[in-house]
Amino acid sequence: MYGLNSDFQKRDVAIYARVSTEHEAQLSALGNQLDWYKPILAARPDWTLTAQYIDEGITGTSAEKRPQFMKMVEDARQKKFNMTKEISRFARNTVDTLQYTRLLKEYGVEVFFLNDNIKTFDGDGELRLTIMATLAQDESRKTSIRVKAGQETSMQNGVFYGN
Repeated sequence: MYGLNSDFQKRDVAIYARVSTEHEAQLSALGNQLDWYKPILAARPDWTLTAQYIDEGITGTSAEKRPQFMKMVEDARQKKFNMTKEISRFARNTVDTLQYTRLLKEYGVEVFFLNDNIKTFDGDGELRLTIMATLAQDESRKTSIRVKAGQETSMQNGVFYGN
């Protein structure tokens, strides 16, 4: 299966989506993520949407803390689908990204990273994925630093967050 051109095969497709907070804007972004797939799936009659896995309010830095992600992996092991698609919500940790894409590949499931046009069954897929995952992890780290600095500045100005 790995040597075949996966563009023209019937696929049972699962979608993974995630937002890192439960704020209204993030939940709206979740709807946008799911809507983004509709024309893609409509254009591919050989792809059948079989499942959607959605984690709300959970960071992407640890796969094991995302119950729907872990359910997706278990369903892949049980051969409930053979392709999963994502929009950069798969992981914000390079090790998790590689570990779980390799595990899914063992289960016969190809991961298609739409925004970067990376397919894990392609010959250079893992190399390209490693580069993109490293960039995503670093962006997550930088965002965390910026958010903490912004919160610190707000506290110094008398604006407090949380309890």
